[in-house]
Amino acid sequence: MTVTQPEAEPKSSALDLLTPDEANSVASLVIRDNPEITDLALALSIVDEALKFVAAAAKHPADPAVRPSRRVDMGWHALILHTTIYVKLCQGLGRFVHHVPEGPETRRPVAVTQDDSIRVIREMGYEPNLDLWGGVGDAPLGGDCHTECNVECNSCTNPGFTPSPPLPATA
Repeated sequence: MTVTQPEAEPKSSALDLLTPDEANSVASLVIRDNPEITDLALALSIVDEALKFVAAAAKHPADPAVRPSRRVDMGWHALILHTTIYVKLCQGLGRFVHHVPEGPETRRPVAVTQDDSIRVIREMGYEPNLDLWGGVGDAPLGGDCHTECNVECNSCTNPGFTPSPPLPATA
């Protein structure tokens, strides 16, 4: 007789990747740097989606489908600016996730929609907050950045890579 295991329920939150103090600090920066975001609960939701995004990007470093929405990008930027938190997060995920901004002069046409990113996040076992991804549909993503790695990227070809050596202890 074969017994099948029920599928695990998708996790609604990735905030457990940070301590509560870290999450609140990152959310406070989202509020500070984005005047249209005034509510701590919304800022924490943005950070939560950014954590799901970074986890997906760490697992799928060369997948062009892993791109943030504009709101998720706000959380990613706030995470990156908390360098010690971001490095610890990436080390816990097993891979440093680079932020590659694009402007009009460097933007490459990529046929990626929010559905593509949502699919990859769901494959990671998370349930995305669709309100922060722009809903469901074939609309292009609004974030002008990506994580795509290449062969020259040491942290992508060597997952155990640490972005910088620890600082020496001071006497």
